Amino acid sequence: MSVTLQDERRARAARLLLRLEAAYPHGLSLGLTSRDPFEYLVATVLATQCKDERVNRITPALFARYPDAAAFAAADEEELLPYVRPTGLGPTKARNLIAIGRILCSRHGGQVPATMAELTALPGVARKIANLVLADCFGIVEGVAVDTHVRRISKLLGLTTSSDPRRIEQDLIACLPRHSWRSWNNLLVEHGRKCCVAGAPRCPVCPLLVDCPGGLALTAGTPVSAELAATVQDG
Repeated sequence: MSVTLQDERRARAARLLLRLEAAYPHGLSLGLTSRDPFEYLVATVLATQCKDERVNRITPALFARYPDAAAFAAADEEELLPYVRPTGLGPTKARNLIAIGRILCSRHGGQVPATMAELTALPGVARKIANLVLADCFGIVEGVAVDTHVRRISKLLGLTTSSDPRRIEQDLIACLPRHSWRSWNNLLVEHGRKCCVAGAPRCPVCPLLVDCPGGLALTAGTPVSAELAATVQDG
């Protein structure tokens, strides 16, 4: 019986998962801090194109001034902007957070909804953020959160060939066991911080190298494709 690409990906994913769990038994060494689903939702929105450490530095003052959805709904954009500007994309994030506050108050009683459809209807909330909120706040795992680490490293590992987050998520769902859908994000974020660093992957010391087509190509001593070179820089 012939082995299909999907069979090969599933087998490789199982081996990679074991190695990642052995390398990072505690998962993320640093994540977003929050006290409730609303704070977590706001923090994940702010973490778009921003490191968790920076978000964690600004959220105490932010939530002291704007403690709930109603406070964000009533916020003045120019007054809110200095609180969120350090995370980058300040004007967009400020507008989105005010709109999120208003929608939560008008449609959800000021609470964070617990469905994918309702979460992704919020401004600035795509499937990555919705997957994180559902899993971490409500224990609902519907998919794989695809951020820059997951996108870059999953491509290098040969588990997807796409650059589109939706397609990457579907490829990962197809090859990862369901129990690992949430942990895959944490493991790859930690691996991306510690070893597979964007632009400077530490392939020779990587615990995944034997099962990483991208890493094997990078360490082969021969010219790499433009696509592989671009993937390494992604992030």
